[in-house]
Amino acid sequence: MIPTREQALNLLKQYNKEESHIHHALAVEAAMRHFAELYNEDPDLWGVAGILHDIDWEQTAQTPEKHCHVAPEMLRNAGVDETLIHSVQSHGYGICTDIEPSNNLEKTLFTIDELTGLIITAGLVRPSKSLSDLELKSVKKKWKDKAFARGVNREIIKQGAEKMNMPLDDVINETIIALRPVEKSIGM
Repeated sequence: MIPTREQALNLLKQYNKEESHIHHALAVEAAMRHFAELYNEDPDLWGVAGILHDIDWEQTAQTPEKHCHVAPEMLRNAGVDETLIHSVQSHGYGICTDIEPSNNLEKTLFTIDELTGLIITAGLVRPSKSLSDLELKSVKKKWKDKAFARGVNREIIKQGAEKMNMPLDDVINETIIALRPVEKSIGM
């Protein structure tokens, strides 16, 4: 089964209670939906993948090497389709799994999971505390500052953009555009 958006959110909230994790899932969902439309793919499927990608995060926070390894059982118990489970696992490629992203959905999820955090943080440090006036050049400036958003793995984002066959600047810019309409629902 491919869950509806509502089913996916309910499933995510069954295992994740921290508001910041819900906000992250909503940010990734928005970016995934945006990129699905760019690729002429199913935005509902891509959005659900964005919502569910970190379903096991709170259960594996103390053992990050288990992230993406607990999720399959959670998703299978809910009857979620194996292709979606594979997508969730592949977003941790090279970090906590050896399951390589193999299609546009998986490559995009792999890339924008990290990127949404960088963009949101860049928006929050602006005087406006908003994405409405955030531009690519501002994100690129913050990108170079390794102390800024230290937890964001920039190498993963670069590798992901290559996997997507899209220039890094385009991936960043499209992600900014994707997040602007949802900034209130993601805690900005």
